[in-house]
Amino acid sequence: MIKRTPSGTRTPSGARRLHLLWLLVPFFLYIGALPFVNRVEPVVLGLPFLFAWLLAATLLTPVAVWLTWRGDQKLRGDQKLREGRERS
Repeated sequence: MIKRTPSGTRTPSGARRLHLLWLLVPFFLYIGALPFVNRVEPVVLGLPFLFAWLLAATLLTPVAVWLTWRGDQKLRGDQKLREGRERS
């Protein structure tokens, strides 16, 4: 069974969009872990630990977004492949 998503794309009813969980990584890095990393010591590369943590979170955020995009492109490619098979 194929259903339409709010954006108008067609997806199989069993399709999982687990790749969207990558978008939770920046949230946990910035918000969830903040109370645990709010320290001046230890010093990492001459920066207080909190600043080093925020720098690492800033560098990892585009990676998480890219992994989400890649998973979405793969899902769309699989859907197009299925649609092509259904038409044949």
